[in-house]
Amino acid sequence: MYLVVDPSGAKRWVLRTVVRGKRRDIGLGGLRLVTLAEARTKAVEYRKLAREGGDPIESKRLAKATAPTFADAARSTMEQRRAGWKNEKHAAQWMAGLKKYVFPAIGETAIDRVETADVLRVLSAIWLSKPETARRIRQRISIVLDWAKAAGYRKGDNPVDGVAIGLPRQNEKRRHFDAIPYADVPAFVKRLPGAPTSEFARIGLEFLILTAARTNEVLRAEWPEVDLSKAVWTVPASRMKAGREHRVPLAPRPLALLKSAHKLTDGSPLIFPGSKVGVPMSNMVFLMMLRRLELAFTVHGFRSAFRDWASECTNFPRDVCEMALAHTIRDKTEAAYRRGDLFSKRSELMRAWAAYVRPEAK
Repeated sequence: MYLVVDPSGAKRWVLRTVVRGKRRDIGLGGLRLVTLAEARTKAVEYRKLAREGGDPIESKRLAKATAPTFADAARSTMEQRRAGWKNEKHAAQWMAGLKKYVFPAIGETAIDRVETADVLRVLSAIWLSKPETARRIRQRISIVLDWAKAAGYRKGDNPVDGVAIGLPRQNEKRRHFDAIPYADVPAFVKRLPGAPTSEFARIGLEFLILTAARTNEVLRAEWPEVDLSKAVWTVPASRMKAGREHRVPLAPRPLALLKSAHKLTDGSPLIFPGSKVGVPMSNMVFLMMLRRLELAFTVHGFRSAFRDWASECTNFPRDVCEMALAHTIRDKTEAAYRRGDLFSKRSELMRAWAAYVRPEAK
């Protein structure tokens, strides 16, 4: 380390070291602003960085770069992660929560100045009143701060890691979807023909119940996905929650429903089209049908009813029942060795379920 005196008389500290095999002179600051002790501390830091293969000059450049605001960092994070999300709706929801709960408080704060106290202030406002939302917001803030560190705008630990100690315990019990008792499903299906809604919606809901499928899987189903001759509906990975293609065996009654829907179609590729050409029905159509019938359970609850029935009224193995619901195998070892989708056994299960729900349609 040297004290360099310029012809003008100005004095500055300079470190001479080797960076990635080349000799480099690195300025440590002027004598008036940087003491000898401070210059030595910087010199040690830069030598250590150089020994580890880093570039002290590049590090200085990044340190001088203007850190973005939290809001801008969040937008950059979303753009980076967008490719891994299934659809634009996910991206919009991810950003909407930050805009509503985080940006008003720290959106304009430089990302390198966000501290644990700032995160605590944001979460405290909704931690008990909206516990599930608060947990999601905490995760998103953490992701944005991790991105900022990776981009060189922050150093040290993530402030979210230390926020838990300042938050009260959430006593909320997580709600499960309200499910119709499986014993009531046959009576409900008998009521469907008189439900105050469109014919496509009535057929679609019964099809959903008999296939134990999710709302989005049914509403966006297209005719090319169905092989009527083989009695199979193949849902593409892009529409599945687990991100994997799912083959659904079709019992005689679901097949009959598809044929009824085909007679009503106007040439749309959608099996259950909405009122606008080429546009599926709203995600709320089935739920609103239940509300008009003055029923309190949810559409998703039919999947729970199916699972309860399979456990209590049949001898089908657990993995067959879980695969019928397109649930992922949590045991990684078992998942690694599972190659088939138990289609033949699931066909028997779904025929038994259809016979239970609509015994007159065997």
